[in-house]
Amino acid sequence: MRCDVILAGVGGQGVLSMAYAIDHAAMARGYFIKQSELHGMSQRGGAVSTHLRLSDAPIESDLICKGSADFVIAMEPMEALRYTAFLKPKGLIVTSAAPVKNIDDYPLEAVMAALKARSAHIVDADALAKEAGSQKSANLVLLGAAIRYLPFDAGDFEAPIASLFAHKGSEAVALNLKAFHLGVEGTLR
Repeated sequence: MRCDVILAGVGGQGVLSMAYAIDHAAMARGYFIKQSELHGMSQRGGAVSTHLRLSDAPIESDLICKGSADFVIAMEPMEALRYTAFLKPKGLIVTSAAPVKNIDDYPLEAVMAALKARSAHIVDADALAKEAGSQKSANLVLLGAAIRYLPFDAGDFEAPIASLFAHKGSEAVALNLKAFHLGVEGTLR
């Protein structure tokens, strides 16, 4: 088994929290992992991305070459589009529908048309996060929506999510687990 995933978004959207959850779920399954992070000007809406490589055999490099990623999971449509060149010909995109309009004349219609042409799985992560109790949990909704494409079961993420939010208390843990499960269920609706 080998799975190369690029996580992308804008600073503050929780890309690194998604990476933490995937990393820890992978380690619990005994997978080898390599991760590389790129932090943009996150305080000013800059891009943030993570390359995650998962395998049942040792991995030499943490970087994913263009044309070789299995998945792009993006918190923002333009960031999803930015990484399409990294996908294999049959690679999949899972992205949030909500744009972060941090540039003038954000070309939302053109971006969405390009993503639909790539058969992207577009998720209304913000609406499901609000249903869970906080729009800040949209990243975990998106992770839940992507779970059917990844080499995991939903239960693999219970402990990593609980661990990630334990310092914020049991209510934060419950809210984020709810968001994750709404993402999982949202793909089945």
